[in-house]
Amino acid sequence: MHIDFWFEFGSTYSYPAAMRIEKLASQQGIHVNWRPFLLGPIFREQGLADSPFNLNPAKGRYMWRDLERSCRALGIPFQQPSQFPRNGLLAARVACCFDDELWVPAFIRAVYRANFVVDTDIADPIVISSCIAGAGEDPEAVLEKAQSPESKQKLRQQTDEAVRIGIFGAPTVVVGDELFWGNDRLEHALAWAKS
Repeated sequence: MHIDFWFEFGSTYSYPAAMRIEKLASQQGIHVNWRPFLLGPIFREQGLADSPFNLNPAKGRYMWRDLERSCRALGIPFQQPSQFPRNGLLAARVACCFDDELWVPAFIRAVYRANFVVDTDIADPIVISSCIAGAGEDPEAVLEKAQSPESKQKLRQQTDEAVRIGIFGAPTVVVGDELFWGNDRLEHALAWAKS
């Protein structure tokens, strides 16, 4: 059994989902396919020039408080980033390029911690290099491959695939043809996969 976990590094609710999905899935014998994509092109297609949480201040205030409460309830550390959303393009290229490698989930969690716990700029290659090294890989070699034209094209195709299957936000868990949107639907997705 497997699920596809579609996430965006700048996405607030992708953070707690990414921090807990692998453990929850493995407890039920479910494999996680990590599927990074970019929300920017999807938002632009919807006519949005920024995150809906920035465009609607009341919604944004609610989201930050809700995320803080959710993380506290889940025992996940959280600090509101001083910049939102942060550019996760480089991190997404790394995660997409090496999506089948065993070290990638640790790298993904390190990037989320850098953004939502340490409040560092995940667009900075130095920060991403540190996350790669923390996952046990050689940053120079990984970044060189992740910046290749083939890697860039793979991420574009993966984002196109997200649009094709109807993804409109992150995180989204896909089980067969079923979409489960949001951190709060993670357990529902896993139960659906088991059924």
